[in-house]
Amino acid sequence: MTAASEAGPPTATPRVAAGALISDQAGRVLLVRPTYKEYWDIPGGFVEPGESPRAACIREITEELGLTPPIAGLLVVDWAPIMDEGDKLLFIFDGGELGDDARAQITFPDGELAEWRFVAGDDLDWYTIARLARRIRTAIDAKNGERGVYAEHGTEPTK
Repeated sequence: MTAASEAGPPTATPRVAAGALISDQAGRVLLVRPTYKEYWDIPGGFVEPGESPRAACIREITEELGLTPPIAGLLVVDWAPIMDEGDKLLFIFDGGELGDDARAQITFPDGELAEWRFVAGDDLDWYTIARLARRIRTAIDAKNGERGVYAEHGTEPTK
């Protein structure tokens, strides 16, 4: 018997990331343009060892935007494996509404971002990749329905 067989069957070890759905008064979503990606994203990033997804979300937004939004409840947990990257669990939290005062305080202290803007849900496909647009729309629906959602590849599974 080998050490691997004594330990039991293999278990998943997904990469974990967390971000926030932050909106303006019109309900548009805050997107950021990372300097290292070819598409826009929501603010957030990968969870570090020993860190909770919510704590990672707060840390990443503070590092990226120079402000700490009020992160509330969980909107979406998305199981979203990618062929060359393996299994991923992606969390989206409710980041509330960003008012004029907070917008005026946005900076890019860590240099990872080049730009930010608010985008209507119907326009997400112009800014980001399809799987992320699906996930963001699922988060918008979850927020509007006042409930958390489990998703796979960005959408809530049906029966």
